[in-house]
This record gives sequence, C-alpha cells and structure tokens, in this order.
Amino acid sequence: MTIAILTAVAVKRRSLTPWIFVAMIAGAELGFDAPHFATSLRVFSDIFLRLIKAIVAPLIFATLVTGIAGHGGDVKSVGRIGIKSLIYFEVITTLALVIGLVAINLSQAGRGLSLPSNAALESTQGTPPPTGWQDFVLHVFPENIAKSVADGQILQVAVFAIFFGIALAGLSGSRRAAILEVCEGLSEVMFRFTNIVMYFAPIGVGAAMAYTVGHLGLGVLFNLGKLLITIYGALVAFGCLVLLPAALLFGVPIRRFLHAVAEPATIAFATSTSEAALPRAMEAMEALGVPRRIVAFVIPAGYSFNLDGSTLYLATASIFVAQAAGMHLSIGKQIMMMLTLMLTSKGVAGVPRATLVVLLATAATFGLPTEPIFVLLGVDALADMARTTVNVVGNCLASVIVAKWEGEFGMELPSEAALEGISE
Repeated sequence: MTIAILTAVAVKRRSLTPWIFVAMIAGAELGFDAPHFATSLRVFSDIFLRLIKAIVAPLIFATLVTGIAGHGGDVKSVGRIGIKSLIYFEVITTLALVIGLVAINLSQAGRGLSLPSNAALESTQGTPPPTGWQDFVLHVFPENIAKSVADGQILQVAVFAIFFGIALAGLSGSRRAAILEVCEGLSEVMFRFTNIVMYFAPIGVGAAMAYTVGHLGLGVLFNLGKLLITIYGALVAFGCLVLLPAALLFGVPIRRFLHAVAEPATIAFATSTSEAALPRAMEAMEALGVPRRIVAFVIPAGYSFNLDGSTLYLATASIFVAQAAGMHLSIGKQIMMMLTLMLTSKGVAGVPRATLVVLLATAATFGLPTEPIFVLLGVDALADMARTTVNVVGNCLASVIVAKWEGEFGMELPSEAALEGISE
C-alpha cells in the first residue's frame, strides 16, 4: 500500500526524488521477502556507482579550476571583498566539518552494522592509504596526474587543479579566457553527465537497498535512521551554534533575513539542488539591502567554496563508512580526512547528490570500503534536501555578512527587477 501511494505521488509530481523514495522502500521490501534474488541485483547498484566514479576527476578538476581562475579576476577587482569572502568561507566550512565530525563520533551511527567479509577485502584493494603524517603530506602531491585519476586519488587531482587554477589566473586575459572557457565547458558537461546518471539513481538505489537488506537484514534500517537523525541534528546545531552567532556578531537583521531567504530555501529543499535557488536567492539578497556587486561575487563564489551543509554531511558520512566497516580511525587520521574534505568538497557545486562523488573519492583515498556507501544511498535523498537548504541559507548569509563587514549593507537601492521578483 505504501509503495502504491508513493508511486502515485511520484507520477503526479514528475520529480526524481519521489521515485528514489519508492525505489528505496520497494528495494527494502524485496530484500526482506526475497533475499536471495535481492542480492543478485547488486550489479545495478555497481553500475550506478561506476558511472558516478567516472565523473569524479573531471568534475573536481573543472569546478576547482573555474572556481579559482574564474573568480581570480574578481578577487583582484573587488580587493577586500574577495579576501574577506574567502576567509569567511574557510572559517565557516571548517566549523561545519568539526560539527559533523563531533556529531557522528557522539552518535556512533555506523557501529553495529555488520558487513560481509568480502567488503573488508574490497577496501584493501588499490593504492594503500598513507600511514604517518610524512607519508600523508607526500601522498597529497601527484607525480603523474593520469595515474592519480586512474587510481581514484582525488586529493591529488584537487591539488593539481588548485595549482593549475592559480597558474591560469596569472595568465593574460585572452589566453586565460580561452583555457577557462574549455574548463567551464567541461564543468557544464560533467554537470549534465551527472544529471543524466541521476536518472538511473532510482534503479541504483533500489538495487542497493534490496542487496543491503537481503544481505545484512532489516537491522541496517536502524543504522540508517540513526544516521539521518545525526545529520539533521548536526545541521540544526550548525545553524544555532555557527550561523546564528555569526549573524548576531555582524548585526544582521535576523527577522528580515529569514523572511527574505524563506523562498530560496524552500526551492532548495524541494529540488535538492542549490542552483535552482540561485536566481531567487540573488534577487532576495539584493532586495534585502546587499549591493549587487557584492551579491554577484559572494553567492556564486560560495557555490564553490561555501557549501556548509554538504561539507558537514561529508564529514558525517565518511566517518559513518569507517564505523560501519569496523575501522578505528585515530583523531589524527580523522583530522587528515577532514583536511582532505576541505579541498575536495570545494568541487561539489550545486549538483543534486554530487556529494556521493566526493564521498567515493574520499573512501578511495583512505582505503575505506564502498559497501557502506550502498547503505548511504538509501537515505541520501532525505539528507540531500536538508544539506542543500543549509547550503543556500549559508551563502545568502555570507553575502549579508560581507556587505555588513564592508559597511555597505543598505547603502544601495535595489533594482526594480529585484523588488518585483520578491513582491511576486
């Protein structure tokens, strides 16, 4: 009955998210009723994960290069605005990682999730993870970018992209524009590639849930529920302990801001993509009193460098994978993982469920098994709605704070178009 109702809703809404819910519930029921048949469906979840892995290197490379070189000229022209924005982004996203790390270590949501022995073997295949800090630092830098891509060493790809972007930003205008246009085109292609792959998501998620329940039993649902509560609790804590104090510190008009950000946040929650809310968010912040030149830099830059909800989720999910695999990670190893996520999360951008790309890359870098990631697919859609909403609210708040920091909030009249958009 539940599956029939959800299917009717999915047909009516014609959206991908309801179909993922339908597939998740149908997969869980199939895994419970026919475990032997359900375990044979793993090939479909493997296909989905392979397609996602194929996106990793070009997506991270293209988004980081365009984020650095594309905004390089803006940083030079706006001066203090660019520097202050980047400082704010790094402080806030670091706090998001810390809160996610603390939350999952407190809840221990992944403990007790029994994985089959072949999952542990699967994690040891490929390049072994670095052990000491010297090995880790050396491991960060690529010696052969093609080998880094082939081995799934996304941190090395990210470092290469950062140096490439800095070098590209230093070129003259015409030469930089030509290469930047190629990178922007590659970025757009990979976004569309991701969107195409996501049409296969209901099949991949349903097969993953069927295999997981059929192989591990219904007990896995307890861990999924615990993880989801942990994520939502951590996001609420982030809002109360980080975003609210930051707003109060800079004198942001809280009530007016919440009223202005309500519609973009609702769009983000419903669509699970930050990009869908971008036009309305920029209009809303300009109507609130943020000068257009600050809005035009801070919010788009934030989509590459200030995805608070996504970085928090990545911290929580990566430790969940380690806990589910029964791997003990020292505080030092967890800090190394968070430093890695600080770089790799910059390429998540506004693609729905693209955090899966970074999570798979992190698992490959640190020798974590992919088996628990099958489990995460079951609740990723629910988590995506909340983390995307926090992404949008965080970027809107960043634009107001930078305007306040510059003493320019409310000093420029918003355009008629912005006011008309908000009044509709």
